[in-house]
Amino acid sequence: MISANLRAAVISWIGEDPDPKTRNQLQKWLEEDAVSEIESCFQGFLEFGTAGLRGALGPGPSRMNRAVVTRTALGLGKFMKDRNLRSIVIGRDARYGSEDFTRDTAEIMSGFGFAVYVLPRPLPTPVLAFAVKKLGCDVGVMVTASHNPPQDNGYKVYLGGRVDGIDYNGSQIISPTDSAISEEISKAPNLNLAKRGLDWQIVGEEHIESYITATASLINPKTQIKIIYTPLHGVGKEILVKVFARAGLEVSLVSAQAEPDPDFPTVEFPNPEEPGAIDLSLKLAVEQDADLVIANDPDADRCAIAIKDNGWRMLRGDEVGALLGEYLANKYQGNLVFANSIVSSSILEKIAKAHQIKFQETLTGFKYLSKVEGLRFGYEEALGYSVDPDSVNDKDGISAAAVLAEIAAERKSTGSSISEMLNEVWAKYGFHGTRQVSIRTSHVKEITKIMQSFRTNLPNKIGDFKVTKFDDLEHPSNGLPPTNGVRIWLDGQYRVIVRPSGTEPKVKCYIEVVTENETAAKPIIDQIELVFRSLMRVA
Repeated sequence: MISANLRAAVISWIGEDPDPKTRNQLQKWLEEDAVSEIESCFQGFLEFGTAGLRGALGPGPSRMNRAVVTRTALGLGKFMKDRNLRSIVIGRDARYGSEDFTRDTAEIMSGFGFAVYVLPRPLPTPVLAFAVKKLGCDVGVMVTASHNPPQDNGYKVYLGGRVDGIDYNGSQIISPTDSAISEEISKAPNLNLAKRGLDWQIVGEEHIESYITATASLINPKTQIKIIYTPLHGVGKEILVKVFARAGLEVSLVSAQAEPDPDFPTVEFPNPEEPGAIDLSLKLAVEQDADLVIANDPDADRCAIAIKDNGWRMLRGDEVGALLGEYLANKYQGNLVFANSIVSSSILEKIAKAHQIKFQETLTGFKYLSKVEGLRFGYEEALGYSVDPDSVNDKDGISAAAVLAEIAAERKSTGSSISEMLNEVWAKYGFHGTRQVSIRTSHVKEITKIMQSFRTNLPNKIGDFKVTKFDDLEHPSNGLPPTNGVRIWLDGQYRVIVRPSGTEPKVKCYIEVVTENETAAKPIIDQIELVFRSLMRVA
């Protein structure tokens, strides 16, 4: 039976919810005394963190819905008003709810009297990040759940200038800004009293064209190549095809995945990293004898590629990072800065050192990489790359795809290939084998317990390899800000990092071994993975 207190909370929420669909769903559950359904939606307000909001669609404070978004917009608006931030641009992907969440945000921001700009249709996240800088806006909001499952949606916040002592320059928010906004969200007034307006401006096509022009200008491919492209039912197709056409490159689309579809019907998870996600692309690549496969995630801020390498295979994020790092280090001259996240391969630091380029390591996420002063190239192993931070101070799967296509074209023009380039990189710096291992959990308490076990009960040996060094990243030894994770070094050049996912109920383990070749690396990685899978299942 629903408790009196919970019933009162639900009735109160219904009274403020602007969406008849979620109001009716809660009312139905009350009448049915659906305890478990209601309790799952009333576990506290959806956490607003450094990734903004992200969660499953549904009614109540613990789900993504119009009431939660309206309250979030009110909190963000108050944050803006207190800091004299006066303009905002809003974008969205094509997921369920994105259109409504965009309109609610625009109405609330108009009610505050801000200058409000809205992207004209569902577009990639990098276009929103570009628009923050191009329009000179104080704030940007992107309604997207990126590569999450179909039932999710989310809400990313960007800042344009210097706020609370942090130079944002069109990048995602970090602490303590997230906490300050969260505090204002918690104090938002009754939604029925919220002032809404209808005064906003649709961003002109000239600004979309400006992004296309800037991105196409990054490359000058030396020959035509056969490219297979999939946006994985997301919003990347229009912009990527235009960018490539402007640069003189044609792409063949995976037709079953080419148009936005919030159900993502051909994939289990709309994430290029997930098994099976690019199978249709690989099939078409074989049929057309293609040179390169490119895949974006649904909001096109991530990029994956597959290459011919004794058959077709998708490259790991760290392999792509190594390719881009070596290529850009040779392409650009001057006082450059390269950076990658702590969980990414150590190879970029070695590339930077060999080319006398400054290198910086950051915490996981582009919200940190984008704060690196003078950044020329940055990446994270989860398929996120910044090759043009002057235009987009965030990861950008469109511009990364363009540069990777240029690399493939340049190699083909000389009778070589990306596979051969990778072998050259490994010969120069050593083979860097990396692998990510993920364990899904059903509750945040399980994550806490697993992380505590690593801090207090770590074995002296992992398989055949002695633990030589341990770094609790909540008290890091390398000068980085504290974060929930541990870093472990083993005999040889082997490193393991364990941390909770920032966007999903997972514990992630990042393994790196440096050896002479892939043959030597594989059994070592396999053994380390086996042990860590066991340790990550500690109950």
